[in-house]
Amino acid sequence: MQEELGKRQFYMTPGHACSYLAGREARTLFLDPRDTVTAALYQALSNQGFRRSGGHLYRPHCQTCQACVPTRIPVADFAPRRSQRRVAAANRDLDVRVEPAGFDRRQYELYARYIAGRHRDGDMYPPSVEQFRSFLLAQWCDTLFVSSYAGDRLVATAVTDRLPHGLSAVYTYFEPEETDRGLGVFSILHQIALAQRLGLPYLYLGYWIRDCEKMRYKIDYRPIELFTNGAWRRVGQLGSESKLGSE
Repeated sequence: MQEELGKRQFYMTPGHACSYLAGREARTLFLDPRDTVTAALYQALSNQGFRRSGGHLYRPHCQTCQACVPTRIPVADFAPRRSQRRVAAANRDLDVRVEPAGFDRRQYELYARYIAGRHRDGDMYPPSVEQFRSFLLAQWCDTLFVSSYAGDRLVATAVTDRLPHGLSAVYTYFEPEETDRGLGVFSILHQIALAQRLGLPYLYLGYWIRDCEKMRYKIDYRPIELFTNGAWRRVGQLGSESKLGSE
């Protein structure tokens, strides 16, 4: 498959302000959007640290910074920490449903409340229906909504893609006023559980960035594998990642 990737066309963006680290310039590598994306290709690119945003597959490609470190959880060996077990216990009243992805008014309204409540200062504000569709959905992949309900009320949704060898967590949005529930953590735990039930070995969790608070949480799931120097490396003990993610 590596030889096959070498035949693909990729494009580099011009330098732009980094969304995660102040004062940094970022560049992004994209698969040619005209390419036909199969499940096998999506998996192969995920194995090389690529992510999906809408119909695009990308990864950071910055010349002087390697702070964005791809992560994946080997779900068969996952052991929840005490704080994660508390979150699971606190949300035992929720009904978690795996639903086909697509535009739904209730889903969109929760997404819009989340963006307005948690990311008003970011480039995703203000939310729109077109943004929801173009960011979360793609025609060429098998996307699922892992949705959590309190009675009939939708309170959280994890958007995740099913790959041949794992799930890929695309985005999670939840009721911004339900801060005590830990719904972000809860949604990751249920994606891990779903991957286990489906017999898939990994949950691809996106980029860990040591010096970015909103991206640092990914290292809390153990064991975890980090993609550095062209290979996946397992990290099992807290603190063992201290030399990773640096320039």
